[in-house]
This record gives sequence, structure tokens and C-alpha cells, in this order.
Amino acid sequence: MAVAAQLLRGAVRSPPALRVAAAAGRRALGSAPPGLEAGRGGRRAALAAVGALGGLALGLWRWQQAAMAASEEEEEQQLRQRFMAPPVSGLRELRRRRRELRSRMELLLMETQAEVCRALAALDPGAAFAVDTWERKEGGGGVSCVLQDGDVFEKAGVNVSVVFGLLSEEAARQMRSRGKSLKAKDGKLPFCAMGVSSVIHPKNPHVPTMHFNYRYFEIEEADGTKQWWFGGGADLTPTYLNEEDAVHFHKTLKEACDKHDLKLYPKYKKWCDDYFYIEHRGERRGIGGIFFDDLNSPSKEEVFQFVKSCAKAVVPCYIPIVKRHCHDSFTPEEKLWQQLRRGRYVEFNLVYDRGTKFGLLTPGSRIESILISLPLTARWEYMHTPPESSKEAEILEVLRNPKDWVH
Repeated sequence: MAVAAQLLRGAVRSPPALRVAAAAGRRALGSAPPGLEAGRGGRRAALAAVGALGGLALGLWRWQQAAMAASEEEEEQQLRQRFMAPPVSGLRELRRRRRELRSRMELLLMETQAEVCRALAALDPGAAFAVDTWERKEGGGGVSCVLQDGDVFEKAGVNVSVVFGLLSEEAARQMRSRGKSLKAKDGKLPFCAMGVSSVIHPKNPHVPTMHFNYRYFEIEEADGTKQWWFGGGADLTPTYLNEEDAVHFHKTLKEACDKHDLKLYPKYKKWCDDYFYIEHRGERRGIGGIFFDDLNSPSKEEVFQFVKSCAKAVVPCYIPIVKRHCHDSFTPEEKLWQQLRRGRYVEFNLVYDRGTKFGLLTPGSRIESILISLPLTARWEYMHTPPESSKEAEILEVLRNPKDWVH
């Protein structure tokens, strides 16, 4: 019976264990006590008993495997329902590498995309997101979700990309200009880049445009060493200044930062004001938020948790503002000012934005997804200057001289 117990325990682990246990049973019978060896009938009975227990053990193992498969299928179904489309790397591959940070980051990107799209769709029920899954022949792909010509949103794009391959020389040169020391092997630098990015352009000029982006980058150098860093942020671009909205947006982001370090918000708020600067206009693109890049300390896990907190703040920092103003009345003059401000938005994105430049310099990049941030409509007028003391002049003053919104 000890042999049978061993057989049963081994069977529920794996088929190889079942074979080992069965072999142990045969050896044990070969050296059994005299009483057990008395006659062939006793031997047949013992073997039959071991065989019966082995069949039971095999049945238990098969039941266990079926239960595990059913559990995995249920988990896959739940993941499918959480996302707008299947992840680029595939659910099975992400499950296999579930403890690796790259997999966890990709899941966070997909979850963020779905959360934002569903929150926006709930405010604009007459429109729907077009979900476009695409592949990059050089490696990877993405999921682009775009809502156009809704009642609330003129254009809202939420894009996830997970790409890998060899870094182009132009992209490597851009990184080296930021102080990156990249040692290529035969001129080649394997990389992996993933991120979620979004720009939301509402119809109503009293609802601000909002942008967010969170990303992870990894490069393998000639000696096998891997450099990694995170980047991202969120910022608000109103057509007209509403201090209550500005305070809410900045306060929500500050609370996300403060969970990790009280020094982060003021540092990344200033970085945002400095980064989104349209130098040839002498003004910021909007009223800021937070921005960071090349973040690789104190540890990969701690930075990931910080990025996760920021990503989870996207919906609460913006959706209440949309709800407050999406049905406000507006004049043709206010709509015209919105179009002019969007022209400034386009100027920054095409002239200065680092992410746009990297995308355009990456071989096989998808132009439609890179330029998803551009509005459907914008306007440029020659020498347009708003009247002094007007609401239009008020927002320009803030764009030229950033304010502290939370103190």
C-alpha cells in the first residue's frame, strides 16, 4: 500500500511521476515479503490493486489538468473583456511571462486604453470608437482606438504600441543628444518600446484638450547590458481659462505623485512647463500638468508603480472637467479662438514633440498612429492678436507665465 500511495501522489503531479511510481511498484513487488509472493494469484491481485490505484491517480491528474485549462480559459476571457482588443504580445505569451516587467507594463497600457475609451464613450453615446489592430513588419504592432465627429468629442485617439527591432541611426542619434551612452554592435542596437498615448479634442471650446502618454523603453548594448527607462505625463490645453478646472487637474496629478514622493510633483510640473514650450511663439502649449523622461531610479519596480499611479489618475483628472462643460453654450467667436489655439497645438507637435520625432524616425512606423494627436480642424490667421483684457488675452498671459495651481 505504501507503493500505491507513492503512485497516487506522483500521478497528480505529472505523467513522468506516474511512470516512476509505477516502476517503483514493480520493484517493490519483486522484493515483497514471502506472504505476498505466495502464488501467482496473490501477485496478480497485488498488481491489479496497484493498477487500479494508478488508474485512479491518472484520472485525478487529468481532472487537475482540465481544471487548470478551464481556469486559464476563464482568465483569458476576463482579460479579453477588459481590453479594447487583444494585446500585441498575445494573452498566452503575457501569461507565460507574467512576472516580467515588460509583460506587466503592456497589460497596464492595455488597461489604461480601455479605461479611457470607455469613460469617453460614456460621455458621447452617439459616437463609437473604431478599433484598429495593426502589425509592424519589423517587429511588434499596436492597437489604435479613434472616435471622430461625436457630439462631445471632435476627435479622441487612444493608441497603444509595442514595437521592437533595431534602433535606427537617426533615433539613436536623437537619444545620444540627450546624454544616452549607447554602445552598438556592428552598428546595431536591439530595442523594445511600448506606450499608451492619447490626445482628446472636444467640440466645445469650454472643454479643454487633454493629452497623456506613458511609456517604457529598453535597449540592449553590444555587451548584452540592457538600458531601460520610463517616461510620460499628462497635460491640459484649455481654450479659455477656468481656474477651478486647472486646480482640479493639477491637484489630482499631485495626489498620484505624492503617493511615492512629495518632491515629484513640483519637479515634474516644472519639467512639463519647460517641455511644452513653443519657442518660436514664446508661450506654452497649455497650462501644463506633469512630464518626465529617462526615469530609471530608484528601481525598476518602484518606477513602474509610480507610472501605474499616474496612469490610473487619467480618468479622474479629466472626465469631471468634461462633464462640467460639455453642454456649455458658446459663440462663433469662441469657436474661432479654439481653432486658432489648435493651430498652436499642431505647431508644437510637428516641430518640437520628442515622441513624434522618434516615431517618424523609426523604420516601419505607422504614420496614422503617430499623427493621431492632430485635430480634425485648426486655423492659422495672419497676425491675429486678441483685445487687451479679453478672455482670450487672459489665457495667453497664463501660457506665457505658468502658475502654481495647487498652493
